[in-house]
Amino acid sequence: MIIWLNGAFGAGKTQTAFELHSRISDSFVFDPEEIGFCLGKIVPPAVKKSDFQDHRLWREFAYQSLQYVAQNYTGTIIVPMTVVNPEYYDQTVNALRNTGLRVHHFTLLASRETVLRRLRRRGDGINSWAALQLNRCLASLSDEKFKFHLDTEAKSIELVAEEIARHVGLQLKPPTWHPILRPLKRALVQIRHIRFL
Repeated sequence: MIIWLNGAFGAGKTQTAFELHSRISDSFVFDPEEIGFCLGKIVPPAVKKSDFQDHRLWREFAYQSLQYVAQNYTGTIIVPMTVVNPEYYDQTVNALRNTGLRVHHFTLLASRETVLRRLRRRGDGINSWAALQLNRCLASLSDEKFKFHLDTEAKSIELVAEEIARHVGLQLKPPTWHPILRPLKRALVQIRHIRFL
């Protein structure tokens, strides 16, 4: 089973992915963003695109890599990745479905103000790349094509993960961190995913 977590940058995909991972015994977080950063290092500057998803190679490799993992791994694969271009969605999420794989797609939604607040909390200012993509992301991801839409407004990461698990028929283990320590857990996940380019 693949659980694909979509949403604007700052919507909570990575935090939700690692919450699910910590509470699903046999699970793996597959991050297609790593493929994008690899492309950034091996593609000549003259042909590099500002958004690595615009490289068809990224879409093909994300699709083929996920297909390979799903065919060779019996556990739950969790994919935190923003995809807002309908064509790119078809070449990744729907392409995986068309091979017969069980893919559950969720778009995490919140208000513009909430996402901007979350971005500020992780150190992204109003002029950051993630913040500048926000209007485009919210407009595209509200389309029916990107269902299942999951409202995360005023919901904890634990509650969002539990709603996802309910929809896909998974039983989660209890949260692994005491409520007092959960902000520390969030900070650790965030630190692990800071990109030094």
